[in-house]
Amino acid sequence: MIEKEELSGKRIAVLLSGGVDSSVVVHEFASMGLSPDCFYIKIGPEETEEWDCSSEEDLEMATAVAARYGCKLQVVDCHKEYWDKVTRYTIDKVRSGFTPNPDVMCNRLIKFGAFDEKMGHEYDLIATGHYAGTEWIDGRKWLVTSPDPVKDQTDFLAQIFDWQLKKAIFPIGHYMKDEVREIAEREHLVNAKRKDSQGICFLGKINYNDYIKRYLGENPGDVVDMATGKILGKHRGLWFHTIGQRHGLGFGGGPWNVVRKDIENNVLYVANGYEPRQAWRKEFEVKDFHFLTEKELPESVTFKIRHTPEFHKATLQSLGKGSYKVCAEDLIQGVAPGQFCVIYDSDHHKCYGSGELV
Repeated sequence: MIEKEELSGKRIAVLLSGGVDSSVVVHEFASMGLSPDCFYIKIGPEETEEWDCSSEEDLEMATAVAARYGCKLQVVDCHKEYWDKVTRYTIDKVRSGFTPNPDVMCNRLIKFGAFDEKMGHEYDLIATGHYAGTEWIDGRKWLVTSPDPVKDQTDFLAQIFDWQLKKAIFPIGHYMKDEVREIAEREHLVNAKRKDSQGICFLGKINYNDYIKRYLGENPGDVVDMATGKILGKHRGLWFHTIGQRHGLGFGGGPWNVVRKDIENNVLYVANGYEPRQAWRKEFEVKDFHFLTEKELPESVTFKIRHTPEFHKATLQSLGKGSYKVCAEDLIQGVAPGQFCVIYDSDHHKCYGSGELV
């Protein structure tokens, strides 16, 4: 929980998205007698006529909330930076057969990156509606998990730079999601009952596959049963699928699971029912580990490789040059190259950072 004393004399910028979480952030500051400056980051698709974009409604909601609390609201256009940086990262990864996470890069490159270059550098703290926390331990600032395991977003923040973490503040990070909703309803905020966004960061209702298709089109190839070698049909492009995927395959006699992608031959391998043993892994490597606060990792850790409430126990072996071997206690499903493996302490409280699965 953020104490008013640590905010004293600080210039605070709030990234106001139009959603209920960032709106309650403004309320939290107002309840402490503070009136931070609010900013709406404008992205939007490159061709708005092609995609259903909720940005106009987002801005209307943000404007109403800022006005309610007497805060200034300024629109910051990060359109070019988003499409140049986040989209380039995403498309380069999927073209190479990897599983990227655009939301992770959005936080690093846009919310705490491009925004800081344009406006955030004038402020001491940048507040967002993320479900995460920060703690000062022995004079150093740590990213720590939210008490709400379902909503915890530290995995999306594990690639921000240390200087970005020093400026970051998450005023609702100590709440459960239900508590945030209750505050919004009690305060009669205009978006109290608005549903959470399920799309890609900043792009609202845009479907991920449509986003990928916009840049890479389709590249049909065979779908093969891993057990029998039988060709089941065609896929539209390997980049529309990820290891461990169980939905959207469209074949009868399932359920089917994606277990392997043969990039060179453009073949998608699937398994019927339960995934074969080789689709589950206990050991795997991560590279280019990005540290948040501590520049060393303990031997015993917890980790996650996707946005789920579960944390897995593991031990780490350093391989040198930012690479580590993760030895999990249990078999892990859906380990896909390109994903981020996020490392926490053994109590899954402090977040050390993340590295890319090899």
